Amino acid sequence: MSTDTTTAGAQAGSSGDPDALPFRYSAALAAAIERRWQDRWEERGTFFAPNPSGPWADPEAAQGDKVYLLDMFPYPSGKGLHVGHPLGFIGTDVLGRYLRMTGRNVLHAMGFDAFGLPAEQYAVQTGEHPRKSTEDNIQRYKAQLRQLGLAHDPRRSVSTTDVEFYRWTQWIFLKIFESWYDEKQNKARPIAELVAEYAQDKRRTPDGRGWCELTSAEQREVIDSHRLAYISQSPVNWCPGLGTVLANEEVTADGRSERGNFPVFRRNLKQWMIRITAYADRLIDDLDRLDWPESVKAMQRNWIGRSEGAQVRFPTTTGTGAPAEIEVFTTRPDTLFGATYMVLAPEHPLVASLTPLQWPEGTDERWTGGAATPALAVEDYRAAAARKSDLDRQENKDKTGVFTGAYAINPVNGQQIPVFVADYVLMGYGTGAIMAVPAQDQRDWDFAKAFGLPIVRTVDPGDGWDGEAFTGDGPAINSANDGVSLNGLDVAEAKRAIIDWLTEQGSGESVVQYKLRDWLFSRQRYWGEPFPIVWDEDGPSAVPESQLPVELPEIADYSPKTFDPEDADSDPVAPLSRATEWMHVDDTHWRETNTMPQWAGSCWYYLRYLDPQNSERFVDPEVEKYWMGPDPARAGDPGGVDLYVGGVEHAVLHLLYSRMWQKVLFDLGEVSAEEPFRRLFNQGYIQAYAYTDARGFYVPAEEVVEAPGGGFTWNGQPVNREYGKMGKSLNNVVTPDEMCERYGADTFRLYEMSTGPLDASRPWSTQDVVGSQRFLQRVWRNVVDERTGAARVTDAVPDDETLRALHRTIAGVREDFAALRYNTAAAKLIEFNNHLTKAYAGVGVPRAAAEPLVLMMAPLTPHIAEELWSLLGHTESLAHGPFPEADERWLTVDSVEYPIQVNGKVRARVTVPADAPADVVEAAALADAKVVELLAGRTPKKVIVVPGRLVNVVG
Repeated sequence: MSTDTTTAGAQAGSSGDPDALPFRYSAALAAAIERRWQDRWEERGTFFAPNPSGPWADPEAAQGDKVYLLDMFPYPSGKGLHVGHPLGFIGTDVLGRYLRMTGRNVLHAMGFDAFGLPAEQYAVQTGEHPRKSTEDNIQRYKAQLRQLGLAHDPRRSVSTTDVEFYRWTQWIFLKIFESWYDEKQNKARPIAELVAEYAQDKRRTPDGRGWCELTSAEQREVIDSHRLAYISQSPVNWCPGLGTVLANEEVTADGRSERGNFPVFRRNLKQWMIRITAYADRLIDDLDRLDWPESVKAMQRNWIGRSEGAQVRFPTTTGTGAPAEIEVFTTRPDTLFGATYMVLAPEHPLVASLTPLQWPEGTDERWTGGAATPALAVEDYRAAAARKSDLDRQENKDKTGVFTGAYAINPVNGQQIPVFVADYVLMGYGTGAIMAVPAQDQRDWDFAKAFGLPIVRTVDPGDGWDGEAFTGDGPAINSANDGVSLNGLDVAEAKRAIIDWLTEQGSGESVVQYKLRDWLFSRQRYWGEPFPIVWDEDGPSAVPESQLPVELPEIADYSPKTFDPEDADSDPVAPLSRATEWMHVDDTHWRETNTMPQWAGSCWYYLRYLDPQNSERFVDPEVEKYWMGPDPARAGDPGGVDLYVGGVEHAVLHLLYSRMWQKVLFDLGEVSAEEPFRRLFNQGYIQAYAYTDARGFYVPAEEVVEAPGGGFTWNGQPVNREYGKMGKSLNNVVTPDEMCERYGADTFRLYEMSTGPLDASRPWSTQDVVGSQRFLQRVWRNVVDERTGAARVTDAVPDDETLRALHRTIAGVREDFAALRYNTAAAKLIEFNNHLTKAYAGVGVPRAAAEPLVLMMAPLTPHIAEELWSLLGHTESLAHGPFPEADERWLTVDSVEYPIQVNGKVRARVTVPADAPADVVEAAALADAKVVELLAGRTPKKVIVVPGRLVNVVG
């Protein structure tokens, strides 16, 4: 027994209770034990993971099996953690500790995704620099995570706001900026190689001129059009009242800002984009190589939205501009003969040039929106549409729109069809224009009915169809011209025939289209990574690598410039534009004043964990290959993190963006892994009951008690119970700090892991936490004398029943830990400890049974396990094992207990030899006294024996 344990015990017993046992496992004793072991692990570098090379090299340790475990990057909120946040963190920690005890080299680190809007908003409100509040929040998070005993390698912790970290974020952005996607080689290549191909006439320019015939500005324009990072005029959510562009998630369904309730307008603004669409096929196809939940794969496939169809060109009549063609993408070109009008998204670039000065003669009044001219009608409609969110535009059942005054010509029949502007068409999918086929699309049907437009069926709905739009399959009808007839063909045949005809006529071609749009990568924020870009009058250029990092300058005012909330034509002014000395590099060059989105650092942070002190590279190639390289023993293995654990809310964007960045780095030869995360696991959520009083106010959930006659009360008054996500708004937040103070970190860890499968959401119930504490107290009493603090185990040989129970527990727990079934592992440990308590009450548990129990508890409850291991006489930490192994001799079962169901209810149990055949089991069951009594002399109708499980008697 160590001196510090005695001290802790004495302190724990000084509660003022004369009957208190000085070494009882109380919250105070648990806290003392936990702090001591956390200090000891930190002092000794217990969880340092060696690399194969570099300053942390240990070639011998790196020879064994390695495991790279990863938690999704947390944002260090000023509110700190509640008990729902660390569910996944503890889950990965349990696995990491188990694997480390079985001899694996485990890398498990924790960093912080620390740029972003909340810190900037706080800075605007308080004047405190966001770096100060961010670093304070990180320190609080680190303290909260430390008290949970998480076995991270602290040397590897990073924050996206660290200058040395975002230096490499900027470096990766430059790699993307200086790359293009070669569709022939199906990979990214350096821009320099593209320039060489043009210069050597291996590639023709868009207009067919030789490279040398182009001016330098024209050459630059051609090259910039290929870059994976480029500038584009893109539709965004512009909020003048806040002075910034908002993400879709920050806009309410009625087109207003979630923060401040200001109007939000859809505007085309100059923004940085990343050409993620170039990787669409690989992002879909490589999902088959990943060990991910099928639901997440489906979400990514749906988000990318690959679909095959045709690009069709519709010539237009002249508006105020030159004649133009409207291009549409359709997955149903077989319905072209039913296209009776066209619709452009309000943001479509052709809208203005197509709109004539006057309404064509005979224009239907319903089409004009009551405006005197097409230009006025379109202008008013576009302004109204700009106030709506994309979601509202898609889900609104009332179809609105105005006629542009222009007509297009349907290429299959030469008919003039009117061109409308309507908000149910978005620029974010296809070409921002549709051919409307009301007979085969319900939205088009509704619009056609509202505006009195023709409806022509091109698919036979079959006899008896009395519905509106028919969206099913069937033979083509009303679909023929002098060159092609689709009539009678099924959908697939009709598609092939019409695409061939369109291609011959030069009116279209077969294409593959995606819902995925290129990635908007600009933010009008201060608290983000500066772009490593300088501008001159010709456009943007990369900052030389030698000048990285481009550091975020100090400014006095972090807020974006705001405008009249209704001023839709105002333009963003980024906060960094106030840093005039920083922005103006010289008389002819200025810096980009937008910053990168919060996604930037989280796209690659897992690579920096591998080698965070490297000042020469973002990661050493040998280190990256060791931790993340493909496994040659697994066919098709793309490499990546061995296990990534996090919430399903990141199923699409974060995972998609990370995969794209990883693939760019792989294409350029910077990494060996094609994918960032080879295995993904989504943990569930902690939910909690909330309670409202008679006024409907939420009362503190912790103070509510269950009434003896049913229901719940608070301060003696009845309250209503509801169920929801834990949060301050419901007054039901419980923090891990509270739990650690009241019960200890090990109790908290055990409770969170015991309440259900890791991938399932579960309710939080503070009153149930005591059950986990009582288990630890029972284990403690089995090993420790609560009066002296000395170990009370014996050297007696365990009896056969105990050995069988022990080795069954070992086999089951090993299997459960490996499969992340921590709740069933905990149940097995509780069951085994109960056996020891009953079998050895008053005589002391044999060391040969106690030590394996302590070792098996270590992944779940590491502090108490370390303390008990030390009290049992071991001088070294158990963090690196050994983990018990089951002896096969004790896994065989001599007998089996069968529950006996009579007419569906368990009425008796019978024990028979494990190898007893079914007829012997049946005879034993029917001979049981309770069964004989229930049957009352009747011969049962049926007896079903499920081997090893149960006997079902149907009387």
